[in-house]
Amino acid sequence: MATQKSGIRGLGSAATAGLAFAVGALTALTAQQRKHGALRLRTACTEQPEHQHNATLIAQQRLQFDMLSKAMDDPDLAAVLDTFDVTLDTRTLRQYLFANAVYTNALLFWRLGNFTWEEVHGHLRLICQNPIFRSYWKATQPHRASLLDASDEARLGRMVDKLIRDLEEADTDEWWVVGEPPYDAE
Repeated sequence: MATQKSGIRGLGSAATAGLAFAVGALTALTAQQRKHGALRLRTACTEQPEHQHNATLIAQQRLQFDMLSKAMDDPDLAAVLDTFDVTLDTRTLRQYLFANAVYTNALLFWRLGNFTWEEVHGHLRLICQNPIFRSYWKATQPHRASLLDASDEARLGRMVDKLIRDLEEADTDEWWVVGEPPYDAE
């Protein structure tokens, strides 16, 4: 009997050690899962505002484009958006409204991170080749005067101003090499 009792006691010690190991491992795993869960929650909380902000920007852009589209299709609605210092014929007003949509689309892409500063520079350099866009840009210069200097739109506006100046002063037909992106945005 003594042998059996000793064997059971040995098994009990091994079982106790195994149980203690399992409890320790489960405790560590539980602590790790809680920590991971807390990190996931913290990450979700910090990412949510940015995601919500981007969703709001996209929704606002969609609404703006819908209104511009209606105005481009209906001269009576376009008249509401005619805030230019000179009288524009219907065709030119529609072109200016579309130029505004093209510009604000580039602004949105940059704000959302779909364009880097250098990419938006290249995109706008192409758009600035168009004389109608340059005319629109000149006509809307007073509109940009009230923008805060540090705003995204003001910084992008300064980029377009510089691009147009550089393109007009360039002594080359190779427009794609004209102008360096200003580095005040990032």
